[in-house]
Amino acid sequence: MDLPKNKSKYKAVVLTADKFEDMEVFFPVFRLLEEGWQVDVAAPNMRPMSGEHGYPLKPDKTIEDVNPDDYHLLIIPGGFPDGAPATVRKIKKAQLITNSFFEKNKPVASICHGPWTLVSAGIVKNRRLTSYWHDGIPEEIKAAGGVWEDKEVVVDGNLVTSRWPMDLPAFMREVIKMVKLTEKQNG
Repeated sequence: MDLPKNKSKYKAVVLTADKFEDMEVFFPVFRLLEEGWQVDVAAPNMRPMSGEHGYPLKPDKTIEDVNPDDYHLLIIPGGFPDGAPATVRKIKKAQLITNSFFEKNKPVASICHGPWTLVSAGIVKNRRLTSYWHDGIPEEIKAAGGVWEDKEVVVDGNLVTSRWPMDLPAFMREVIKMVKLTEKQNG
C-alpha cells in the first residue's frame, strides 16, 4: 500500500521495518498528512512490509538513503519485540539519524518499543521518557541513564514518548504542538 503524498517544505521521516505496530505508524502518518506535512517511511529495504495486524505498507526509501538534514521531525514507532523495533535499533544508520536529530535539537517522537533505538543511539542519558512497560524496555532506559516514567506521554525538550497505541491521542497532541512550533520557527 502506497501512502498519499503531500508536497510541503516540512518533512517527517518514520523509521520502521516489517512487523511494525500498525496504529503507531499509520496514526502519526495520517495526522501529519492532515497538517500538510510530507511524510516518508524508511525501512531496511524497499520490499513491502506489514504490520502486526496485517496492514501492508510500501516504504518510500531505505534507512540508508535517509539524509536527516532533509527532515524536520523523526518518528520511531514500535511493533513486535522481535519485529520492527528490534530490527531498526540494530541499524547503525538509524542510530546516526537519531543522533543527528538530537545534535540539531529537532523534534523526535517515539512510542512503545521505539525507544529501544533511542537507547541504542546513546541519547537517553539524563532524559525523561516513557515506553512500553514490559519486554525490558524500562530497564534498558534506566541502565542507559534515562529516567523512565509510567505516563501516557512524556515531553523532554525535543523528545516526545508514549507507552502504547492507546496513548496515541496524547502522543500526537504533543507531536502536533512540536510540529506547529517547528513551522513557526522556520517560517
